[in-house]
Amino acid sequence: MSRETLLPLLAAHVMEHGLADASLRPLAKAAGTSDRMLIYHFGNKDALVAALLEYLAGLFAAALDSAFPQERSASRRACAETVYTITGRPEFAPFFRVWWDIVAGCSAGNGAYLHAAGAMMDVLLDWVVDHLPADDPDPRGGARAVLAVIEGAQMLRAVGRGDVGEAGLAALEG
Repeated sequence: MSRETLLPLLAAHVMEHGLADASLRPLAKAAGTSDRMLIYHFGNKDALVAALLEYLAGLFAAALDSAFPQERSASRRACAETVYTITGRPEFAPFFRVWWDIVAGCSAGNGAYLHAAGAMMDVLLDWVVDHLPADDPDPRGGARAVLAVIEGAQMLRAVGRGDVGEAGLAALEG
């Protein structure tokens, strides 16, 4: 087995069971290998988690790309509303369960999660820039605003207050 063959197996396990209780033995079992082989391929648990989260971020971006309309959004608000609608679909639920595990780890000061989450946000910021209107006057600033509103709206939806999140989306500038 190689890192490339292990990552899809590890990702499937984490998407089903979450990250909160991920330890080497259950991950190794899910991948059909030993915890020592995981260390051999990734160096240590933090490096494994970083590689796994990078892989999951790629899967998320690909899923979003396949569901998002091919043309650029008409406005920042339209981009945010479309992403919010798409990510509310059932096939995105496992990604968000993992994301909330990452956020919880970040709030607890987990350095590996903080680093990985930052890298994931950078990927998503670039993705939003590429989906904003071509004539957006400040694509980087616009992407930051859109991502902040999307993240807040998704968190509010997760805690049963989707109506508040949707009001925030509606208030986003064009």
